[in-house]
Amino acid sequence: MPALPKRRSALRPECERSRPRSQGAIPGGAHSYAGDWALVRKQRHSAPAAPSDGGRLTLQAALPIIRPCVDSDPVLAAINRHVKIIRDLAQWPAELRQGAVSVGNFDGVHLGHARIIEVLMAKARAVGGAAIVFTFDPHPVRLLRPAEAPPPLTWTARKAELLAELGIEAMVAYPTDESLLALGPGEFFSRIVRGKLAARAMVEGQNFFFGRDRSGNVDTLRQLTAEAGMDLEIVPPVVVDGEVVSSSRVRRLIAEGRVEEARKLLTQPYRVRGMVTHGAGRGARLGFPTANVDAVDTLLPGTGVYAGRAYALGECWAAAVNVGPNPTFGEHALKVEVHLIGAQVELYGQPLEVDFLMRLRDVHPFAAVAALREQLERDVEAARHYAAQEASRGSSCR
Repeated sequence: MPALPKRRSALRPECERSRPRSQGAIPGGAHSYAGDWALVRKQRHSAPAAPSDGGRLTLQAALPIIRPCVDSDPVLAAINRHVKIIRDLAQWPAELRQGAVSVGNFDGVHLGHARIIEVLMAKARAVGGAAIVFTFDPHPVRLLRPAEAPPPLTWTARKAELLAELGIEAMVAYPTDESLLALGPGEFFSRIVRGKLAARAMVEGQNFFFGRDRSGNVDTLRQLTAEAGMDLEIVPPVVVDGEVVSSSRVRRLIAEGRVEEARKLLTQPYRVRGMVTHGAGRGARLGFPTANVDAVDTLLPGTGVYAGRAYALGECWAAAVNVGPNPTFGEHALKVEVHLIGAQVELYGQPLEVDFLMRLRDVHPFAAVAALREQLERDVEAARHYAAQEASRGSSCR
């Protein structure tokens, strides 16, 4: 498969302006983010306040499902050229039939997922078909038990991007609805896996469940695939440091701010996205201008100061990131502030993506502004160091 471009950026607002909302679905099926920022702001000010999480407003429920403008964004266009992102199975492409399929959420795309994809690719070659991942958007728990739904680790386009790097040829982001959730294991298998996808092989993890009320498991799947004459391989879990790699484990580490430990379990550094909004301008007066990031729609790392990388306007910078309040100035609201090292760009109203590489320190008050400035200088140097270190591992700005 041809290499994807090294640049990775947030979706650009020009995308939504170039296509009316009324046109709806666009081939590709990932979420456009920047174009609906005005709607998100309107909902925030008109709707009742969402439940808070440690002082952070949760906007996940307010963010609508929007189709992408893959024709206007070169990154999404490149992803879509090499990995088909599909929502509608009514016209399943002939070239994707008779392939190998893995069904799951693949949230975060961790090492366990990477192992499944490795086996999936081998199965696809063996049957002479495509390697296909079937995911659900949103996660079924969001509809069945909203209060129990875990915060996502990846958004749809990011998930497709990470899976593309592992080699898959198509990702189904199937819209989760009541009709889908009502299907029993046998119905899901016959209608979707066999009927729509026409799969010849399947690859799943040991803890795979499917169908209404998660009533189907790997034993159910073994029986169904055997009756259909399909090949099935169940992949054992990946274990790192004596514990199984899972999305739940990654989620726990991220929530605790242990992003460097999470990095060991992921195929790429943990990334969030948001929109740049106006702040107090205090960072600029200190000599460290920051982009204030709002409406983060995935799990936010625990409070702290981090080394990271920031992506915007098709560029990438080493970054120092503050997640938390500003206690030195008596502010206690949780904020995400990103200092793009060496950048001189206007980012207000722009989408911004941020990789979290290393937690540098706690957030705490300083007795004097001069002491804060000195600490910020040390934070920036440390952030620059860890960004260079990550690049030396082969994960440079892209």
